[in-house]
Amino acid sequence: MTIENKVVAITGAGRGIGRATALHLAARGARLVLGARSEAEIAAVAETIDEAGGEAVFRATDVTRRADLQALVDLACARYGRLDVIVNNAGIGPISRFDALRVEEWDAMIDVNLKGALYGLAAALPVFAAQQTGHVVNVISTAGIKIVPTMGVYAATKNALRTATEALRQESGANLRVTEVSPGFIDTGFADASITDPDLKAAIQERRHAIAIAPDSIARAIGFAIEQPDDVEIGSIVVRPTAQD
Repeated sequence: MTIENKVVAITGAGRGIGRATALHLAARGARLVLGARSEAEIAAVAETIDEAGGEAVFRATDVTRRADLQALVDLACARYGRLDVIVNNAGIGPISRFDALRVEEWDAMIDVNLKGALYGLAAALPVFAAQQTGHVVNVISTAGIKIVPTMGVYAATKNALRTATEALRQESGANLRVTEVSPGFIDTGFADASITDPDLKAAIQERRHAIAIAPDSIARAIGFAIEQPDDVEIGSIVVRPTAQD
C-alpha cells in the first residue's frame, strides 16, 4: 500500500482540489504531471513541490482540447516512462436557473466537465492497456446525488460522468482500477471563478463560508484510493461536510 514513485497526472491542478491533491500526493512520494489552463498557476504548484523535495512537471492544458490531454499524457510517458494514475479533476460550475437561458454556459460545462474527462480517458487508456495496469480517478460532485434548483446542467454533466465511470469500471477487467470521488461543499474559489449570476454567487459564497471543508479532504480521499494494493479497487467515495444536507 503505497503512493511512492507512482506517476500521477492531474487536470485542473492549479488551484482548489487539484492543487491540494498534487501537494498531498507529492508529499507521499508520487511524481506529478500537472495540467491546467493557467500555466502560471501550475508552475507555482510545481515549484512548491520541488522546493519541498518532491518531483513535478507541468504543461498548460485546456481539457476542451483533446490534443492537450494527449500532450499531458505524452509528457508523463516521456519524462517518467509510464503513467500510473490520471485524475480527471478539471471542472467548472456556472450554475443558474434554466429559464435564465445561459446556453453558452451550459455548453461550457458539457465541454469541460464531461468531454474534458472523456478526453483524459482517451489519452490514458491506451497507455494503461500497454502497461497492463493503471488507475482512473474521476472527480464528480454531490450535486449529482442530491438534485437541487440552479444546478440542473451542472449536475447533469456530473451524472453523465458518473455513468461513464461505472461503465468503464465494468469494462476494465483486472488490470485497470476506476474510482469516482464526489466532493460536497469544498472551500475553493469555485463560485468566484465560475458563477456569473451575482445573487447566486453571493448565496453560494455564504454557504461555503458557513459549512465548507478544506480541499485537503478530497486530496486525502484520492490518496486513499490510489494507495490500495493493485487488486483492490475503491469504486466510489463521497466526501462532504457533516453540516451539509
